[in-house]
Amino acid sequence: MRHEQEFIDGLYARVDALRGVTEASVGDALAQGSTPMQARLERDVLVAERSGLLAALNAVDGSLCFGRIDLTSGVSHHIGRIGIRADDTEHTPILIDWRAPVARPFYLATGHTPMGLRRRRHITTDGRHVTDLHDEILDLGDHERTGHEDPTGDAVLLAALNSARTGRMSDIVQTIQAEQDQIIRAPYRGVLVVEGGPGTGKTAVALHRAAYLLYEYREMLAKRAVLVVGPNPAFLGYIGEVLPSLGETGVLLATVGELFPGVKATAIDTPEAAAVKGRADMAEVLAAVVRDRQALPDPVIAIEHDRDILMLDAGLVQVARERTRETKLPHNVAREHFEGHILNTLTDMLAERIGTDPFDGSNMLDASDITQIRDELAENPEVWGAIDQLWPRLTPQRVVADFLAEPEGYVSQEEAVAIRRQLTREWTTADVPLLDEAAELLGEDDRAARALADHERRTQVAYAQGVLDVSYASRTYEFEDKDEEDSEVLSAHNIIDAERMAERHEEEDHRSAAERAAADRTWAFGHIIVDEAQELSPMAWRLLMRRSPTRSMTLVGDPAQTAEAAGVGSWSEILAPYVEDRWEHTRLAVNYRTPSEIMDVAAGVVRAERPGFEPPRSVRSTGVRPWVRAAGDDLPGAVAKAVGELTPVEGRVAVIAPRSLHASLAGRLDGVTAGAEPDLTRGVVLLDPRQAKGLEFDSVLVVEPALYGTSDLYVALTRATQALGVLHTRELPESLRGPGLV
Repeated sequence: MRHEQEFIDGLYARVDALRGVTEASVGDALAQGSTPMQARLERDVLVAERSGLLAALNAVDGSLCFGRIDLTSGVSHHIGRIGIRADDTEHTPILIDWRAPVARPFYLATGHTPMGLRRRRHITTDGRHVTDLHDEILDLGDHERTGHEDPTGDAVLLAALNSARTGRMSDIVQTIQAEQDQIIRAPYRGVLVVEGGPGTGKTAVALHRAAYLLYEYREMLAKRAVLVVGPNPAFLGYIGEVLPSLGETGVLLATVGELFPGVKATAIDTPEAAAVKGRADMAEVLAAVVRDRQALPDPVIAIEHDRDILMLDAGLVQVARERTRETKLPHNVAREHFEGHILNTLTDMLAERIGTDPFDGSNMLDASDITQIRDELAENPEVWGAIDQLWPRLTPQRVVADFLAEPEGYVSQEEAVAIRRQLTREWTTADVPLLDEAAELLGEDDRAARALADHERRTQVAYAQGVLDVSYASRTYEFEDKDEEDSEVLSAHNIIDAERMAERHEEEDHRSAAERAAADRTWAFGHIIVDEAQELSPMAWRLLMRRSPTRSMTLVGDPAQTAEAAGVGSWSEILAPYVEDRWEHTRLAVNYRTPSEIMDVAAGVVRAERPGFEPPRSVRSTGVRPWVRAAGDDLPGAVAKAVGELTPVEGRVAVIAPRSLHASLAGRLDGVTAGAEPDLTRGVVLLDPRQAKGLEFDSVLVVEPALYGTSDLYVALTRATQALGVLHTRELPESLRGPGLV
């Protein structure tokens, strides 16, 4: 213990020194101010690198080192959340990053396959103080004992599993199991599907995989960023501290409802509406909606120009429309071609009218006359009014909002009733993939933006030239009475031109790759991790696949927990349209969270519909059986009483109930937190089954199970690590009348 404490003391002394040096170097770099372009680039790279290191050092400060491996060769390595090197000429490693190849035996070595290890040690710390050690002897010929031997090698794992929940997911870097390590370190290219039931640690594995990929392929992925997609805001809040604790702060965490810049889904769809919006054929529906905005005159559009009336009829516009559609360009981008066709048509019409010789029918206008007529038409507001009517500029928000307000003609009457919604500024999660699809169909006509940028650039260059002219004039005046030799002192106008001077004053983008990706709908991520992947709709998958043109993805989920009506639930159905059968599948089969007493009850719910269902195997038993009881006439009062019974000395309680009951229950629960983004660190939290996905609590109270679907009930019953209770006023489902409940 004393030896390890001395090591920890020395480690943190190095960390503190490194932090001080890093802070100073960032401050010095930022203080450089205006520098030549190459030096400025080098400065920005240094600031980004050192700022990232500083963030990592601050994030892992409290639990930096957690293990040590002693090799049969006599070499020892300490293992930690990030790597730390000594300040010597060799940059000798002091602490090995858990992701480094040399650290892998810490997770994989066994007595049967020791991988060159003599001993594996787990180090438990509280802040900077060593509180416990657990040793595993892997070389049976090693007779050296320390008094900290763990005969089974499970003490650290079981301590972590039985510890009180905090309302935030912890990393599992100290207790990664062999089957999890294989997934975490799998190559990043291609699609990897990780299937696992409740409590198998699939979310933690996915997050540690993100950290590993950024370590192993940093140069490749840091510029493109890694995206982690979660099912809801509560889940993202729950997992938000895991990656920073592993030294990674450059990952974008988002729900599907946050993947269209400028929009955050806050409204809620009915299950029927979400199912309709999520269907794959909605892409064709929206394409039809956009095509219908490419209109024909009914029957003609009259345009007045210099006392002439030009008539655009359906036949003329039809030709322009078809030629424009043949370009296969998105609607807004193609508009430039449509404008050209219409202007050419009107020019020909007017040229024929005013230029035809009445005697021989020839046209007396030359090319310059024709060009002048076209230019004059291009300045006529009535011409642009007609073009706006026939091929309007559209936004994704307008297209989707108009469609939802009047969906008749595009979907069946029953489906139209389900999705119809009057114009609103609130969007649902199912709307976001529709907005993204519409954006793809429309494209972006950036002519105005490019023209503005070009104008600003010319303005900056002109201003810079003016500054240089003043500099030249002042130097000429200053040296007009001096010798020519003396006047050859270099000034600004001698060493820089206006173009380069303007470049130095352009605004710099200091945002991280993740921040830039969040603001750019067309961003292509280096890798995407999707949790609860079985819940995503086909339209959501279209959105995500656009964000991953290389198809580098890790998909995590459990088809048995599919609850969303729009969810695909089958890996083959999800992936076939994009990668056919070119994807890998692996399964986590061990349940680390849910005690066997609770898991037996939850599995019975699924077996009532699927007799052959096999849940993941629980590694532990608490001896505490779940209970079920009738609530009587006062359900809120019964819930409040049950919460009092279930509340542990430390840890968290979740009341999982249908959303329709939340208002009445919240009024009787002191200090409860609820809503779209509940505070999971509070002692009691009120959730609906969908919000509970991916979360875990010490104790769980499930209310009115008769109102749940099978998948929702299975999820609700498997959130507890210690105790589970069920309260009901309605008839109890047959699957909850088995012998596992008291």
